[in-house]
Parts: sequence; C-alpha cells; structure tokens
Amino acid sequence: MPESGARAGTGLAEATEREFPVPTPLDGHGPARIIAMANQKGGVGKTTTTINLGAALAEYGRRVLLVDFDPQGAASAGLGINAHELDRTIYNLLMEPRSDVREIIERTTVENLDVVPANIDLSAAEVQLVNEVAREQALARVLRPVQDDYDVILIDCQPSLGLLTVNALAAAHGVLIPLEAEFFALRGVALLVETIEKVQERINPRLRIDGILATMVDLRTLHSREVIERVQQAFGEKVFDTMISRTVKFPDASVASEPITSYAPSHPGAEAYRRLARELVARGDAA
Repeated sequence: MPESGARAGTGLAEATEREFPVPTPLDGHGPARIIAMANQKGGVGKTTTTINLGAALAEYGRRVLLVDFDPQGAASAGLGINAHELDRTIYNLLMEPRSDVREIIERTTVENLDVVPANIDLSAAEVQLVNEVAREQALARVLRPVQDDYDVILIDCQPSLGLLTVNALAAAHGVLIPLEAEFFALRGVALLVETIEKVQERINPRLRIDGILATMVDLRTLHSREVIERVQQAFGEKVFDTMISRTVKFPDASVASEPITSYAPSHPGAEAYRRLARELVARGDAA
C-alpha cells in the first residue's frame, strides 16, 4: 500500500518527491496567519486535517489555535474536549460583542495547541447573526485580541457555504481545501471557489486559496489516480505535493481523542501531516 504523501502511480506524471525542510525555531510568536479549512461537502477530511495539521505545526514549535466552527463539535471532541458540558463556547463569543475569547480557550494535551470549542449551540448563530450589523465580521472580531498570541489559527468550517463559513473566510488570510479523491467531490469545488472569490471582492481582499489537499487517496486504484490528475490539471501549483492516504488509523485516533501524531506517531498518516506542515511553512503560508 502506498504511504501517505506519495505521488507515484500509473497515470500520474513521474516526479521525484520533494522534501521540505524542518521549520526553523521561532524567536517569538505572532501575529498569526489565519487559515480556514473549507469544503461544503462533508466527509472529506476537514476536521481530521485541522486537528492533525495543527498538532504537526505545534510539534515544530508553532503556537496554534484551533477554532471549532462546526456545530457538530468534532474538532473539540477529537482533542478530548466535551464541549456539550461547557457553559460558554464560540457561540457566546459571536453573540456577545464584549466577551473575551481568552475566557473560553481550552488547553489540549498537545503542547502549543489550544482550541476554541463549539457545540450544537453554534447552529443558532447562523439565524441570529442575519440581523446583526457587520454580520460577516463577527468571527474576525472574536479572534482579533489573540492574533498576536499565536503563529497559526486554523478554523474548522462546517460543511456548508452559509453565513458561518462566510465568517471564517472573512476572518482568514488563506483557505485550505481538503478534497476527497473521488469524482463527486470534484463537482462542488467550483462553487466553493466562486464563494471564495465573492468574499475576496466584497469583504476580504487579502483572502487567497492556499492550496488543495488530496485526502482519502488510494493510488492503487485507477479512480484515485484519475481524480488526482484532474485536480492537478485544474489547479496546478495550488495542489499540495503532500497527499493523505486512506487509513483506519484516523478514525481510531478520533475515538482516542488524540491527533494521529501522538496516537500513532510513526504511522505514515502522522508522517504525511508533518510533511504537510513543513510544506505549508515552505510555501510561506505559515510561520
């Protein structure tokens, strides 16, 4: 079975796999680059990527804040936080302009990795924000006070293109799009790119697409290889060199409420996310 991160296989252009250097230690922290993890299709690896990329960057000495921006609260649960028992979450911050995000930030078992938790309450925010002034800027306001405390802020978006996702795009510097290596997943990317372009034009001119990350890849299958080729043809250099292979270790790590980097540190999936972290830094999309 090919290891995560491989780019070999019949039908793919032969290329030597680039190596990305281990990031140099930082002299200080902040201001953070904010990255939204977005795709309106569910089950493509957004939360898995947010958790494991965050943990990998933290391993390299980066201070990382993970913002759970999905009412399902999967990112919170995946880091061992039972958000359903919390009195205050990201929802309260969105609805209370004078609240301080520092009051609800939760530490995780991973050094340098913190999380702003979410639970089902967040589902009400989409409706309640509709009548608010500057409703698209609510999350940007929430994050502003802690931007200098972190090197990277990762926002785990819900699988939709509604007001919450627009808030994430309005707050972000870049968008990372996890894309499952299957044809149906390709169909929605054009709509997502269109939404990103609208946010660029109307709300957040600094926003850009950092890259497309192929997930759930199995290069043994012709289907996976053909999808990867199509993505590379459509997006060129925007496609990350790193790919994430399909493996049962990711759901196992989720059940254990740990990133794969600590649950199975030597597993190819853990190595793939470390490689993605190095590639992100090498591209200049993270400190």
